Amino acid sequence: MNDVLKTNGLTKRYRDFKALDGLTMRVPRGSIYGFVGKNGAGKTTLIRLVCGLQFPTAGEFELFGVKNTDPAVSRARRRIGAVADSPSVYLDMTAEENLKQQYRVIGLPDDSGIGELLELVGLGETGKKKVKNFSLGMRQRLGIAVALCGSPDFLILDEPINGLDPQGIVEIRELILKLNREREVTVLISSHILAELSRLATRYGFIDGGRNMREMSAEELEAACRKCVRAEVTDTPVLARVLDAMSLDYRILDDRRADIYGKPNLTQLTLALAADGCELLSAKEQDESLESFYLSLVGGERHA
Repeated sequence: MNDVLKTNGLTKRYRDFKALDGLTMRVPRGSIYGFVGKNGAGKTTLIRLVCGLQFPTAGEFELFGVKNTDPAVSRARRRIGAVADSPSVYLDMTAEENLKQQYRVIGLPDDSGIGELLELVGLGETGKKKVKNFSLGMRQRLGIAVALCGSPDFLILDEPINGLDPQGIVEIRELILKLNREREVTVLISSHILAELSRLATRYGFIDGGRNMREMSAEELEAACRKCVRAEVTDTPVLARVLDAMSLDYRILDDRRADIYGKPNLTQLTLALAADGCELLSAKEQDESLESFYLSLVGGERHA
């Protein structure tokens, strides 16, 4: 069993509104899965279903290989830690008191690991300081510490860097990477802040309108967003033959445009095209961002 979470045609309807519309996705064990979508795309709904806070209208999911309809799924959920929406912490308690409370809630008799957990999230020196006096970043890290009580194998974070300053974002990023690399925790991060996700994720799922538009690895996404020269010519079949002869990688966009990857010698390309009766009309360097890739993906699906 290599997938921590797998969904198949998962649907959640609220009267006439479908928050999830046949969502199919898989989160491999050991991955940092970037769940990408704008606000209202269905990300939080999926998290609520997986955590057992709501139930699907149709479809199914598996958690550690256990189907959501199997009574054993409640035991599988004990292997999850989640921070959904905003961190659930007690403002009038200290960080240590919050973790002790969580230990009691989940039935852990020995709280000797709390000090180590606070050190892990960078809150070991907060002492008697009340959470209401914490910065937003400190509260977010405490929320993650609460989710880590019980040593989960799967950590779910819903918009973990919303509202954080640059320093807070760096702290959360480093914590997530440390959990994944040193403790082998699989992480699902729901976010619409794509630039930050690109620093973390090893796999992506792009969601829009409750549907997973595409899943891909970080390597596949990097290839899709890599730098290229967008060439406009009078004859793309000729261009394709010339580029093949020059051993250049490319993608034909339409009958006049193509993206050429690598660093083509434009003088050589122009001469080779002219010899075959084709004119190079323009050539412009492109560098597609993760944001523009997502927008083109959503737009492409909507108008297909």
